[in-house]
Amino acid sequence: MLSIVDEEDDTILTSLPNVNYLELASCNLTKIPRALRYLGGVISLDLSNNQINGVIPSWVWESWKDQLKFLNLSHNMFTSLEKSPSLLHMPYLSILDLSFNRIQGNIPIPVTLYFSPIFVTYNEVLLDYSNNNFSSILDKFGKYVQNVTYLKLSKNKLTGHVSSSICSASKLTILDLSYNNFSGSIPSCLIGSGNLKILKLRENQFEGMLPEDIREGCTFKTIDLNGNQIEGNLPRSLLNCQDLELFDVGNNQIVGSFPSWLGALPQLRVLVLRSNQLNGTIWDIKADRTINKYFSTLQILDLASNNFSGNVPKGWFNELNAMMENVNDEGQVVGQQTNLPNGFYQDTVTVTFKDLKLIFTKILTTFKVIDFSHNSFDGSIPESIGRLASLHGLNMSYNNFTGQIPSQFSNLSQLESLDLSRNHITGEIPHELTSLTSLGCLDLSYNNLSGRIPQGNQFSTFSDNSFEGNADLCGVPLSKECESQNSVSPSEVAPPEYESLWQDKLGVILLFAFVGLGFGVGFALAFLLRMYCGMEGWVSKQS
Repeated sequence: MLSIVDEEDDTILTSLPNVNYLELASCNLTKIPRALRYLGGVISLDLSNNQINGVIPSWVWESWKDQLKFLNLSHNMFTSLEKSPSLLHMPYLSILDLSFNRIQGNIPIPVTLYFSPIFVTYNEVLLDYSNNNFSSILDKFGKYVQNVTYLKLSKNKLTGHVSSSICSASKLTILDLSYNNFSGSIPSCLIGSGNLKILKLRENQFEGMLPEDIREGCTFKTIDLNGNQIEGNLPRSLLNCQDLELFDVGNNQIVGSFPSWLGALPQLRVLVLRSNQLNGTIWDIKADRTINKYFSTLQILDLASNNFSGNVPKGWFNELNAMMENVNDEGQVVGQQTNLPNGFYQDTVTVTFKDLKLIFTKILTTFKVIDFSHNSFDGSIPESIGRLASLHGLNMSYNNFTGQIPSQFSNLSQLESLDLSRNHITGEIPHELTSLTSLGCLDLSYNNLSGRIPQGNQFSTFSDNSFEGNADLCGVPLSKECESQNSVSPSEVAPPEYESLWQDKLGVILLFAFVGLGFGVGFALAFLLRMYCGMEGWVSKQS
């Protein structure tokens, strides 16, 4: 609830003491206080999360260039830097955060000390320029970021090729160029060389093929190339990236068969191959005895919108151990620890969930999704899917699956979204599915299902859109009513064995009753009555 009063008397301002650390984040500032330029000895300045607009004055980086290590001007409304510098001479800078502003023009690169025979001081530098309107960067910017470990340029208006000078930044561990308009091929040094752990190039116009010679000891944890024009086959040398947790090459032009060999990566959690030109079948990995564990840590699998076909092997899903763990804790966030103020760099992924295309800016290890939609898979849906107790979303729509819905799906206690629409599934909807109390989205439309729609729990909340296109389905919420049968309740119908026993006893009683009338007459009447009762029972059974 502090209010910052900007002193106008220069005689007072010149007498201010030295201040090493000044944090004025979230103080409702609309301009940079004049008093700041009179402060001496500033090592760290934080003006983030205010409403400061206009130009960033040059004295901010000139007055304290010989001691300033931390400068955070993020989440404001700055539009430019005074003098529009391409380089900022700040030799001791460790963190520069200009993210979430409206800054245009050239990206300013700080010139800092780096390790060499001359300069033995090494500063780990983190630079964040994301979420601005920057449109250009120095052609040879790589030689100025040799000691930068974190470089984030995402969500700007940068164009052109990425200079090969980026290969000079050998200390980079996190590089994020996503959501720009970069084009050309990806510098080969960025894939599988150096110390890179996180590479995010999604939503650009990169083209060409991925390099085949990814070295042993590759340090990648995240490779995100979604939304580019990458073509060709996936290189098997990716197996050298044994720490890889997220691999996303969705929405490209990748060809070839399903890369089953990726299942040997021991840490792989997220695999997104959607919207490419992959084809063929998914083969049963039990035939390959060289693989002991197969996708055992996988939690998100997206194969949607390719050209896959054939049966899915019945035992294929039995290998997805991470999806079988029925855990109730919140889980951990997938990402990388950094020295940034928030301390953690979070991975993101885009998945179709509950009929919506959602961007998950935080991936929890407990979130489990499978998407096989928009392919040409056929045969029965494997019952083994019912073992994936922690699955949250299952989408197998727009395929050629046949057979019935496995009743084992009732074991998917955490399932929130189930889409089996646009297939050729037959039979009744298993009543056991009403036990799925977490199910919030269900789509079984346009199949060949029949019978009465189960009622109870979540099934009472689904609209007719969930079941339309099944001519033989009936009952709520559809307008088609099920045919009522005028049948007697089981308690009112005597079982056949009791009916026969009753008729036998009746015949004996009548036989003795008519003895007095004479044996011949009594026997004849008893015989006729017995036949009448038998005929009546036969008629009732036929009706």
